[in-house]
Amino acid sequence: MTGRLTNWARSIKGDVVAVHLAARDPRVPWYAKALALCVAAYALSPIDLIPDFVPVLGYLDDVVIVPLGILAVIKLVPPEIMAEHRAAAAAIAERPTSRAAAAVVVAVWIAALALVTWWSYRWFAG
Repeated sequence: MTGRLTNWARSIKGDVVAVHLAARDPRVPWYAKALALCVAAYALSPIDLIPDFVPVLGYLDDVVIVPLGILAVIKLVPPEIMAEHRAAAAAIAERPTSRAAAAVVVAVWIAALALVTWWSYRWFAG
């Protein structure tokens, strides 16, 4: 059971990238793009149908609605276009990630936070 869930989660993760790529493709119908935008907005929105602080049910809507929305978008995109974008998503997933670049980005954010803190201290304490 756990293996099936893991495989399903991996396929959904790959399909999220493929749906993102498909939503930017001019060959995809407007209604599929609109649904993709709605699914992404719901997934990223802090407002849910069932608030997350409600035990079990709070996350259940995220676990059900988002994957169903992704599957609906996949059904609306023509199969040959979806296959093309799934291949592109797989190629993106195989790209190496750079830990050094991530460290630089984190360092820049820490420096910016320190600068804003210093500036705020001088402004309000001055």
